[in-house]
Amino acid sequence: MSVLLLRLAGPLQAWGASARFVRRTTESAPTKSGVIGMLAAAQGLDRGDDAGLARLAALRFGVRIDQPGTRVRDFQTAHHAVTGKSMPLSERFYLADAVFVAALEGEGPFLDDLHTALRTPAHPLFLGRRSCPPALPVELGTRDSSLSPALRDEPWQAAGWYQRLRGQEPTVSLVVSREPVPGEQHGDVLRDQPLSFAAAHRRHALRSVVSTTVEVPNPRAVASRKPAARPVPHHDPFDAVEEETL
Repeated sequence: MSVLLLRLAGPLQAWGASARFVRRTTESAPTKSGVIGMLAAAQGLDRGDDAGLARLAALRFGVRIDQPGTRVRDFQTAHHAVTGKSMPLSERFYLADAVFVAALEGEGPFLDDLHTALRTPAHPLFLGRRSCPPALPVELGTRDSSLSPALRDEPWQAAGWYQRLRGQEPTVSLVVSREPVPGEQHGDVLRDQPLSFAAAHRRHALRSVVSTTVEVPNPRAVASRKPAARPVPHHDPFDAVEEETL
């Protein structure tokens, strides 16, 4: 078994698991549907290719929150392309300055093909919405490991300025959200298991999720330690008086 690791970082990200009319929210971490959609775009799959989507969706998924970011809200207006009529005001939420490590577990050869596709994608890659391009290369490579150890052992991917904020901590505790192994008790469910991306009948199913934490070394901890205090040299102002007396 192997794991494909992705670095998801950018000025803005939006990972919606549900939408209500003109209100478009975002989850606090990437959804499986969004990440699978990115892989499908890299491969050049058609929206109606349910067989290709099923193979991607069968991969076991997990994500680590390396830098949670800040939730921001935006209001957008639009006009109908034909009639010019104003459309309803749209309220959209984003994550600003967030960094995540996403992991997909599956057979090695298939993950190697996905890794190659991410390096030379057939279509542009986005972090949930088309207005959210990645700021850094997405692929981190494949690992000969299973999902949990891969998310635990990968170095901290947060931005340098964010790591410096926690520079006194030798390790940092990061939240991991992953699919459970068979027989493991889960704590939550999300409707982000993609069944079809076809525009006419886009469908998603419920997916079980387990939330844990991992301790990751902080590379800024050693550099941020204060240097050891130098010994104070001996100084007695009466030494000079004693020398003159002698």
